[in-house]
Amino acid sequence: MSPERRWWSNLVRVLHAPRDVFADLRETEQDDVDARQEPVLLIVLLGGMAAVLASPVAGRLLDDGDYDGLLVAIWAFISGGIYGFSVYMLGGVALWLGVRGMGALDADWRSARHVLAFAFAPVAVSFLVVLPLRLAAFGGDAFRSGGADDGAGGTLAWALQSAFAVWSLVLLVVGLRVVYGFSWGRAAGTFGLVTLFLAALAALPAAL
Repeated sequence: MSPERRWWSNLVRVLHAPRDVFADLRETEQDDVDARQEPVLLIVLLGGMAAVLASPVAGRLLDDGDYDGLLVAIWAFISGGIYGFSVYMLGGVALWLGVRGMGALDADWRSARHVLAFAFAPVAVSFLVVLPLRLAAFGGDAFRSGGADDGAGGTLAWALQSAFAVWSLVLLVVGLRVVYGFSWGRAAGTFGLVTLFLAALAALPAAL
């Protein structure tokens, strides 16, 4: 199997055999690294779109009479792409600093970004699962305040989206253990360092 086909298949395998996929991420041959780029791009885009569509802002888009279904789709694509790319790059930096802080001094930023991307494959999958369910159940009310999703059905959709996010966090811990050989304690420590980094980054503008 070519590296390209293997990494496209890994998009599915990471959902049911994550240890094997994260073990593949230890490969440093350039052909193998290059073959990951398009699958990673797809995860980043779909994951970003899933995240912005789950936000309160998305739930009010059709309150504005200037918006229709097409503009919502365009907004989701552009905003999701920007958000996904930002999380991928800045989250990759945070994860890279975190794993180095926990002793993996040979870790590089690229591998940290790829671990982060494949860990968040469930969030990308949620775009293909949760959004169609919301549209089937609520229609345009999914993007209006006070619509049909403002109740138990909306809470259930939010819980389902959250379940995919928790799944991704579990995969991130698996990735840290497999790629960097971390114990459970060092994996938890990495989360702590990543949180401190992101908190400092958020506070930086106020300090300038």
